[in-house]
Amino acid sequence: MAEPQIPLLTPINLLTGFLGSGKTTLLARLLADPALSDAAVLINEFGEVGLDHHLVERIDDTMVLLQSGCLCCTVRGELADAIKDLHSKRERGLVPLFRRIVVESTGLADPFPVLSTIKSDPVLRHHFRPGNVITTIDAVNGLRQLGTYVESNRQAAVADRLVVTKADLALAVDVSGLVEKLRSINPDAPLLTATDPSFDLADLVDEDLSLRAAALQSTSGFYCEAPVQLATADGGVHQSAVTSFVMTVEHAVDWTAFGIWLTMLLNRHGDRVLRVKGILNIAGEERPVAIHGVQHLVHTPVHMERWPDGDRRSRIVFIVDGLDVELLKRSFTAFALDRSPVEDAAVPQRSLQERQSS
Repeated sequence: MAEPQIPLLTPINLLTGFLGSGKTTLLARLLADPALSDAAVLINEFGEVGLDHHLVERIDDTMVLLQSGCLCCTVRGELADAIKDLHSKRERGLVPLFRRIVVESTGLADPFPVLSTIKSDPVLRHHFRPGNVITTIDAVNGLRQLGTYVESNRQAAVADRLVVTKADLALAVDVSGLVEKLRSINPDAPLLTATDPSFDLADLVDEDLSLRAAALQSTSGFYCEAPVQLATADGGVHQSAVTSFVMTVEHAVDWTAFGIWLTMLLNRHGDRVLRVKGILNIAGEERPVAIHGVQHLVHTPVHMERWPDGDRRSRIVFIVDGLDVELLKRSFTAFALDRSPVEDAAVPQRSLQERQSS
């Protein structure tokens, strides 16, 4: 049998979620699952996760080897230093081979600083890459948290996998309302229920690019362009700037112009572009190209095998925080196309330039 190989770029998965959303419980399940035995997990403190019955040996004061084969480490100081230390020990054979890293963030954290650590450090970006972002949402309290805290909205918006926890403790109507809210924030991320008997932990870190590309558009076609409403301390309502929208482009996109436009957009507003993903009809290309980015980070484009259906229009989904949607659409139209994107093929719309001049 061939020896397992270290990937050229090791994926770093992020486990995030609001306070009390069940991150630690889910993490304990991940640590015990043999399917994740090829992972190294970075947490804040060992004491926050019950590890005693999983512990095999202590490697040093920050690392322990678990019965599942997974390596568990505490983060003391900078995250980049902890990842470099893991990499160095793996290279020297001081720790078991791992083929992925899972980082648990704190409940009030904006997920992006963890992701940006990879890009900003020249050493890390030569050995690691961003993997799936997994966000837990509490079925009992999640709807209220999404209606109150912008951090909760941002965590949901950047997720590649949404995991609803404590569904067995919540009313069915509350779970349904939570799912509807999550879909208005992040229409396309697979939504999993932790208490479902078919829930597969390995699905959380699976990164089959062909599946990801094929699932970039929500099957319902539902996108919410109304900003999320949050509750004030006195029970009033104010608007969050988090909103999602889709641009459907009738004509082929110039790849070079699009790349320059997207680079300029993320360079200036990357912290506000929580997610951009889509399927592009590129001029001169027979097959569609899937794009996927989180804030300043853009994954390598994927050439899909075929179009999902007969619709050859480009479709780009944006989830943004505080950006003027109309201004973003106008800049795209002016820079990358000579005709305006339309949002609904059944109801042709005037171009943004025509609407502005009328």
